[in-house]
Amino acid sequence: MRKRHKKIIRLFDSAVDAETSYQFQKAKKYYREVAAEYPKSPEGAIARERIEDMDALSKEKRLYKKIDKNARRIITEIGMDISSSPELMEILMEADAIDFDNENALFIPLKEEYVEECLDMAPSDLEEDPGENAFGVGATPPFLLRPGRDDLLPATKEEFEEICRVAGEYNDSIGIFSTPVATDKSISDIESARLMEKYFSDLKMTYTKNMSDEDIKFFKNKEDWLDGTSLITSLSFMPSMVESFIRSAKNCKNLLLLDLTIAGSSGPASPEALLTQVHAQVLFMIILAQTINPGVTCVHGGIPDVLGSGGDLDYSDPGQPIINSAMARLNMWVTGFPSAQSGGSTSIINDIDLAVEESDLSRNTLREYGVHILRHSLGALGSLNYFSKEKFIQDCEREREARRVWLKTRHDFVIPLHLPEDRQVITGIREIIAKGGAKNADHTLNNIDSFNQWHAKLIEESRKKIYYPELQDTIKRHIKGVERTDDKEYETQLADSRERIFNVDSKETGVE
Repeated sequence: MRKRHKKIIRLFDSAVDAETSYQFQKAKKYYREVAAEYPKSPEGAIARERIEDMDALSKEKRLYKKIDKNARRIITEIGMDISSSPELMEILMEADAIDFDNENALFIPLKEEYVEECLDMAPSDLEEDPGENAFGVGATPPFLLRPGRDDLLPATKEEFEEICRVAGEYNDSIGIFSTPVATDKSISDIESARLMEKYFSDLKMTYTKNMSDEDIKFFKNKEDWLDGTSLITSLSFMPSMVESFIRSAKNCKNLLLLDLTIAGSSGPASPEALLTQVHAQVLFMIILAQTINPGVTCVHGGIPDVLGSGGDLDYSDPGQPIINSAMARLNMWVTGFPSAQSGGSTSIINDIDLAVEESDLSRNTLREYGVHILRHSLGALGSLNYFSKEKFIQDCEREREARRVWLKTRHDFVIPLHLPEDRQVITGIREIIAKGGAKNADHTLNNIDSFNQWHAKLIEESRKKIYYPELQDTIKRHIKGVERTDDKEYETQLADSRERIFNVDSKETGVE
């Protein structure tokens, strides 16, 4: 009996170990063995459920591999529109990186072997990595929201220092402290960075674009700082970013390479095609950074964004957390690059309590599916236009509570994200380029409802399995209309509340 019990534990632990290392078919093999040999055991019952999920996870991983492959194809077959930048062209020509023999590319293609060489050169770890599900501050909103006042202004030196002091008090809950809000002329960017370092000793991020060459020396060889920079959008370079990108690549220890492509606007409307374009643009920036400074650490800052029903960037949209979880999984499961995504914020401005609720829900959705470093999730509101110290404090308090419950109830199972497949990714991106933007492309019209359908699928799946019941209690306990009764009724209320907050009508989506 003792030997039999040890074998169950060994097989089950082997399955979980394989699952957490993203070897889903290997995990399925162990789960099958547990279910077949010990069908009446608790492990056998769980194993039967996990077998189905292993197939869904394997399919999802195949899609991420396809996205990674197609992103590299975009760089080598379509190219990036950099021909009007003498600086970028010179860098790549000196490195013999450009594929001049490719006559079918729309822009400037790179040689396949050069792409692989540079991506292999990029470090796969970050010395001050805060780990998975590390939530933090970011985005540098232009306005500081002040209680009882209508003045929309940046923060003063005194207000900025107070925010930094608060961040130091919540260093147990903050995974990354990015520059939290824009400041007025009473304090410079480098002075803001010095205040951040004074109060917060862990991973920090700033933008050095507007700093002097002397100022940027402050960050040299510092492992606990990321320099946030960008260069590519809509498969083309941004002229205003060329000089600062090259300078950052030459001088900073760690780069956060940012891409904020928006579905249906600056990028494709389908989740898979959007991820592919974002990934291609960040990979190109990594390749360029390695060309300028071989071995520089590059954090994949692909941040796919979605438009709300009003046609503007909307952090309240349910697609925001799930597409960013998918971006994180692409890197955690396939590329191995350290990554930083976005989520946990809200489009709400004038109702702090509701904004805190919505941010809490978004953070826990992200935590449920798993992310790496997650910016913009503490203190920001109004779709990253405003920062509130009051919301920041409440967000940190909620994060402490959620992490406490997570540590108590967490398991090592990976939850399928059911990323929808798009078989027209490359042709769709080519069409978008040919027609001058996503809004004019048939590919966009054919995928106009893809995010809603994806979210409806996740709601349907969440009704079948409640993975983190106590964690969901923390998400929902403050939502009006949800009261704990019996488990079955509570699970129904839970799903209904998720739909209500995410503005998804089960009748419209076909979810019963």
